[in-house]
Amino acid sequence: MILNKRILLTGGAGFIGSKLCGLLCDKNQILLYDNLNRNSIKNTNLLSHNNVKLIQGDILDYGSLKKIVLEFQPHIVIHLAAVAGIDTVIKSPVNTMKVNMIGTYNLLESLKDNLTNLEKVIDFSTSEVFGSYAYKVNEMNTTNLAPVGEARWTYSVSKLAAEHLSHSYYKEYGMPVVTVRPFNIYGPGQVGEGAIHQFVVRAIADEQMQIHGDGDQIRSWCYVEDFIQGIMLCLEKEEAIGQSFNIGNPRATVTIAMLAETIKRISNSNSEIKYVSKNYVDVELRIPSIEKAKELLGFSPKYDLTEGLTKTIDWYRGAKK
Repeated sequence: MILNKRILLTGGAGFIGSKLCGLLCDKNQILLYDNLNRNSIKNTNLLSHNNVKLIQGDILDYGSLKKIVLEFQPHIVIHLAAVAGIDTVIKSPVNTMKVNMIGTYNLLESLKDNLTNLEKVIDFSTSEVFGSYAYKVNEMNTTNLAPVGEARWTYSVSKLAAEHLSHSYYKEYGMPVVTVRPFNIYGPGQVGEGAIHQFVVRAIADEQMQIHGDGDQIRSWCYVEDFIQGIMLCLEKEEAIGQSFNIGNPRATVTIAMLAETIKRISNSNSEIKYVSKNYVDVELRIPSIEKAKELLGFSPKYDLTEGLTKTIDWYRGAKK
């Protein structure tokens, strides 16, 4: 149980940040630092909670971050702020690298003189660090730097650099860092370019659902409540410090084509599923091993794909009304 802590969430107004804020705000002081590019918290009443404060700002603004850390003196920092989403990354590879690398450096550097109070720093990385073909990859598998010049990979490379940087602060300064690698998280309140979010929104509106390429890309999907459980275990367990964890659900594995068909069926949609050309390099296979998270944290995902999709579809139907 996390009680009476000052918790800073960078990117805290996004999909995952909003969920964590909702879970933690009754018993802790929450400060959200976000530029509101992906504003999921607007779908909640969290900003009216007495324990929640939002500061609109940029992770690239070191002066602002330093001032916030000095004033707030956080016990826990959850670093979610990042550029993500295939379309956004391909259009803005320079900003992707800057936000994900320099932004992480700014945060870590601003925290360096606050180690007395600091109990945990959760750094969000990505499953994409394992490259195009990742079958039951564990945390000790080789990460992939990918070909230089392909904008698609600036996201994974910038996140991998941020991982190395975070763990360097752990080794050199004793900063209590934990790295989390999310594997395709979805659920109510998601915003942005995620496949399930896009499919669900179109399916409930009976609009065309587009699959890029042949639809044979394989993914493991993790319902957001299971993912949040994994994050909470990282916060609660002392042995998580200095470690990296895959957080996902290998049992919820399907092709993209099967995913679209499943969403169409569950939502009783009349949408047409159309295959369109793919103009970017893609991840063809991504299935995690979560044995380390099971053994060290006691992590165990509970939601199967059908249950998670049903809850997600129901939420978006309600939000649409």
